[in-house]
Amino acid sequence: MKKIMVIGIGAGNPDYITVQAVKALNRVDVFFLMDKGRSKDKLVDLRRDICERYISHRDYRFVEAPVAERERGDVDYTCSVNELNLVKQRTFERLINEQMTDGQCGGFLVWGDPALYDSTLRILQAILAAGTCAFEYEVIPGITSVQALAAQHKVTLNQIGRPVEITTGRRLAAGQVSDADSLVVMLDAQDAYQQVADQDTQIYWGAYLGTPDEILISGKLRDVADEIERVRKAARQANGWIMDTYLLRKP
Repeated sequence: MKKIMVIGIGAGNPDYITVQAVKALNRVDVFFLMDKGRSKDKLVDLRRDICERYISHRDYRFVEAPVAERERGDVDYTCSVNELNLVKQRTFERLINEQMTDGQCGGFLVWGDPALYDSTLRILQAILAAGTCAFEYEVIPGITSVQALAAQHKVTLNQIGRPVEITTGRRLAAGQVSDADSLVVMLDAQDAYQQVADQDTQIYWGAYLGTPDEILISGKLRDVADEIERVRKAARQANGWIMDTYLLRKP
C-alpha cells in the first residue's frame, strides 16, 4: 500500500518545524511540490531547504508539477475554488499513480497547518472517494500564520473568557458581523480592514511571517490602516505575491 504524509511545515521559519514533522520528513521517498510560477519560487525553495536541513539521508527526490492559479475577478468564489481543486485532484492522482510504487511514501509539504485554509486534505479524500488510486495517509500539524502572528506581536489571540473568531477578508469586506472581541482575518486581497467602522479597533498585522521578509505593523486602525495598505501594496509589487494575516481587537 502506498502512504501519503501531509506535513504542516509552519508559517515560514524553518525553526517552526515540529519534532513530529522531522520524523515524518525522514519517512518520505518522494516529495510533491506544486509549482505556482516564478513569483512563488521562494515557497518552493523553502520546502527544499527544510528537507535539506532536517532529513538525515539522501534517498528522497522531488517531483514538481505546475498548478494553475484560481480564477479571479467577477466570478463565483466557491465555484472557482472547486474548479481549481478539481484540477489539483487530477494532478495529485497522476503523481501518486505515476511517481510512486507500492510500499513507497509520498509527501505534501503544506504551508502552515493542513487543517486551516488548505485544500490538500479535501483533495486526497476526493481521490479516495473516486477510487482512482489507493493509499493511506497521515496528517502532521504545523505552526499556522495565526500562531506566528500572535507570537511576533507578543499578544494573546483572545481576551480572558472571550471568543476568538477566524474569518476571511472576503467575508469582512462583505460586512460580516461578529460578536467576537478578537477577529483573525486571513486571505484578505481587498484591504478589508479599511472598512471597519470603529477606528479605535486595534490591529496587529503581519506579512511573510517567520521569513526574512517579515513585516509587522500594529496600532489603532485610525493611525495605521493607510500605512498598512501602502506597505502591503509595495511588498506585493516587490515580491510578486504576499501572504499576510491580522488580528482585529475591539476597544
